[in-house]
Amino acid sequence: MKKVMFISSMGGHLTELLQLKSLFKEYDYKIVTEKHKSTNYLKARYKSKVDYLLTGNKDHMLRYIFVIPVNIIKSFKIFLKFKPDVVVTTGAHTCVAMCYIAKIFRRKVIYIESFANIETKTLAGRLVYPISDVFIVQWKEMLKLYPKAKYEGWIFR
Repeated sequence: MKKVMFISSMGGHLTELLQLKSLFKEYDYKIVTEKHKSTNYLKARYKSKVDYLLTGNKDHMLRYIFVIPVNIIKSFKIFLKFKPDVVVTTGAHTCVAMCYIAKIFRRKVIYIESFANIETKTLAGRLVYPISDVFIVQWKEMLKLYPKAKYEGWIFR
């Protein structure tokens, strides 16, 4: 059975990622997101299928500078322990290191650009686009910005 890692930042990115939960029964999966009071319910629902990275964002830049290297190390550990065949992500910053780690180990990377972006690229999208095996946009207009992307419609059901 293929191993698939589903990774995203918390909030809207995680909400989008969890729209793919119907795929969980088809694969040996792992969910990776940020540790926060808003994500604690995942451990109760998915048990050992969930791993957490540290929460950090650009609004608290001093803390974020220290969170990034810790999350890179944690991402390596999670990756090496789970050994996914594919990494699927809806962004944002939390996923970038994991996507590059996956490419180092010649694994597939599937990036789904945020539903919230209709006319601009996200930072994570710009960083992952060059290495992604499949890059999906949820708005046709985004094909102008990401010419190699695939338009698959909205993941919200």
